[in-house]
Amino acid sequence: MEDKEKFDSKNIPAEKFRFVNQDASIHDTKFDTKPIGYMHDAMRRFCKSKSAVVAAIIIALIILFALIMPLCTSYDSKFIDANYAKKGPRNLALSNIGIADGTVSRDCNERTLMLYIGIGMAAEDYDGAGTVTSVQGIESYYQPFKKVNSTKKENGNTVYNIKLETYYEVGFMYKQVQQSEYAKIVEWQNETGIQVLYPMIAENEYCLDTENANYWYKTGAKLAPIRVNADGTTSQIKYNDGKFSLDDNYMRDSDGKPVYYKYHGGGSSVESAEYRVRVLYYNYYRYLNGFEPEYIFGTDSQGYDLALRMANGIRLSLIVALAVSVINLILGAIYGALEGYYGGKVDLILERVADILSGLPFIVLATLFQLHLAAKWGVVPSLLFAFVLTGWIGMASRVRTQFYRYKNQEYVLAARTLGAKDRRIIWKHIFPNALGTIITSAALVIPSVIFSESMLSFLGIVNLGGAETTSLGTLLSDASSIWTLYPHLMIFPAIVISLLMICFNLFGNGLRDAFNPSLRGSEG
Repeated sequence: MEDKEKFDSKNIPAEKFRFVNQDASIHDTKFDTKPIGYMHDAMRRFCKSKSAVVAAIIIALIILFALIMPLCTSYDSKFIDANYAKKGPRNLALSNIGIADGTVSRDCNERTLMLYIGIGMAAEDYDGAGTVTSVQGIESYYQPFKKVNSTKKENGNTVYNIKLETYYEVGFMYKQVQQSEYAKIVEWQNETGIQVLYPMIAENEYCLDTENANYWYKTGAKLAPIRVNADGTTSQIKYNDGKFSLDDNYMRDSDGKPVYYKYHGGGSSVESAEYRVRVLYYNYYRYLNGFEPEYIFGTDSQGYDLALRMANGIRLSLIVALAVSVINLILGAIYGALEGYYGGKVDLILERVADILSGLPFIVLATLFQLHLAAKWGVVPSLLFAFVLTGWIGMASRVRTQFYRYKNQEYVLAARTLGAKDRRIIWKHIFPNALGTIITSAALVIPSVIFSESMLSFLGIVNLGGAETTSLGTLLSDASSIWTLYPHLMIFPAIVISLLMICFNLFGNGLRDAFNPSLRGSEG
């Protein structure tokens, strides 16, 4: 008892107490216990994957191209000019630095080279004087010939490899216009100072091709340029390193003045009577449309703007792919959840149904739907139905596997013990843990659908080659037989398809890691 009282704190004087490490902090480290949200944590892990981030940026740029490209042109996707079909990329601003200038390298003989130079000469000879030299023609704004890259001898003849501007290569054309339209062209010429109408060509013994408006000069055998001598004989004009002159063969009136139109007949009045005229097509294009021909990716085999066609194809592919991915995700998630959660007879019956559907060949389904349903439903809805009919089976199988994996976990058993209903256990406790695999599968469906849709279009099973809609596969199909001559028709669509396939796969892998619940809170 005395010992107890002796050690009783009440009997110990206050001066016996002292503080130890009074100024020291109890904790050396301050812990930040601020919670991290699920989406924030997923985004943090996604950004750790550099390849996935780069892939997401590239996908975003492709989508922006598909959305913005139609807004950057003065015409819509239906705009077509067959005279400028298969032309290479051309942009007036970029052409100043040698990019997208519409030029190609081409082999030609002396006669063809002089024809190209003659286009520039004729463009400067709008008054029909016939005195323009080849040097003046080469300096013309409308001169398709730019330079000689190299020369070689073949069978005793000189072959010139030249740099050629293909948009000027079209040169001159004959057109039938009403008299009222002719008056409008003349008025436009006077207002803008841009010459459209040029002297007509006489149809005589020196005009061997009456449909080609570029042979404005006298020609002989094999359309070679000739000169008529004073004694009536003819001599062939030679290239002579670009220095030569040509004898014009213009149609002239009784006063010797060049004629700019020829009555073609038709019409119920003077205003509707048709004239046959010879136009410099480059300027005629400007008169019709109000701008010079510019196609940043060139034109396709029909004369459509390739960039616009690609934008339409990208939009179509992404819309179909996203729709298929979403529908497959919904159907597959519900179907697979029921299989995996309930198991037993339910799983057995549903799996047999899935096995039967999975045995149907996709390409056969797509072909049958296009043959029998496309006329009623449309090409795209029929294609979408073919993708969805069996496409959800893979998603259902993955969801089923994930449910078998998680449904017997402790937290699920605890929720069931506490009286949670099946619906809550499925969507609240099991489904979120399977979300990483599900989202990854949904993302990887997109490149698969894009590839399949492009393949069907390329093979001609799906017809998406109209004026308003097209497919990247259709563009590749059109270019397959001529891409060696016009490589841009194949290169640009192929690059886009390749980027979409690669980037969506990398993007899907990044999503898999981001939504993997086992990695939550980790730094990697």
